[in-house]
Amino acid sequence: MLNYETIKEAQSRIEPYIKKTKLQKSVLFNDVDLYLKLENQQLTNSFKLRGALSKMTTLTEEEIEKGIMTVSSGNHGAAVSYASNLLNIKSADVIVPKVTPESKINNIKQYGANVLILGEDYDDAHQLGDAYLKEHGKTYIDAYYEDEAVYAGQGTIGLEIMEDASDVDVVLVPIGGGGLITGIGTAIKGMNPNVEIIGVQTSACPAMIKAIEDNVFYDTYPIDETICDALVGGIGKRAFEMHKEIIDMVIEVNEEDIFEATQEVILNENIIAEPSSSLYTLAIKKHKEIFKGKKVVAVISGGNIDAGILKKIKDGQ
Repeated sequence: MLNYETIKEAQSRIEPYIKKTKLQKSVLFNDVDLYLKLENQQLTNSFKLRGALSKMTTLTEEEIEKGIMTVSSGNHGAAVSYASNLLNIKSADVIVPKVTPESKINNIKQYGANVLILGEDYDDAHQLGDAYLKEHGKTYIDAYYEDEAVYAGQGTIGLEIMEDASDVDVVLVPIGGGGLITGIGTAIKGMNPNVEIIGVQTSACPAMIKAIEDNVFYDTYPIDETICDALVGGIGKRAFEMHKEIIDMVIEVNEEDIFEATQEVILNENIIAEPSSSLYTLAIKKHKEIFKGKKVVAVISGGNIDAGILKKIKDGQ
């Protein structure tokens, strides 16, 4: 059962390997006391290392001997690759879809994992990854679906937020598969159930929003064109099962506004943040009445931004 105690246990396992990331005051909103949890400064430039290490530090010798594999849109793959190197796991395969930015593929490769490019999008790659797993018999490192150890690793961010801002009122978290918000929310509500946990999704793939509205578990979901490659596809089973007790609200933001939001974060906050991490600005602007006068923490989930997007921002396009 995922709870505060299992997250504390995960923290003790991964603490020797990760950074405790900073909580930085935002400069964007005068009427919102906003702070940014800088997981873009985590090792591998993403929160995903926490979940990967949390799982991989529990593996048996037999599971390690089989070799490990995962399916990823980029950041989780880099985390698994880095962690396998760190823990001296010799064989690691990472399957990514064709739409994965080259910068993220290079991140995975540089830490030593074998990269296989399969499928048009994340959901397609996941189906092909299931077949690959059955064929090769490797140990699977879940990105978001239901593995308690992975969710607990992501939840350690919540413990750190409460250590640095115990009087927080609202925590804003981008949602892809839902592992990040579920882990963080479990940790924080285990310490103070009155803290609001609010998710943010792009209109290009509002899988969690529709799952909540329809009360249907969407493990796959159609994807419109998006620059938020980390927020695509369906949601995790455990995230869906726990959403009523963890998630207070999910805000949908317009895909066409995300490039400008990313530009604002990079140029004004002076933070290298992925588009997926920049949705908090749009959520606050859209629902200022929710956040005004409150202490808010927004999670900057990653900083592995595509070089083409970064160049456009620098060129003012």
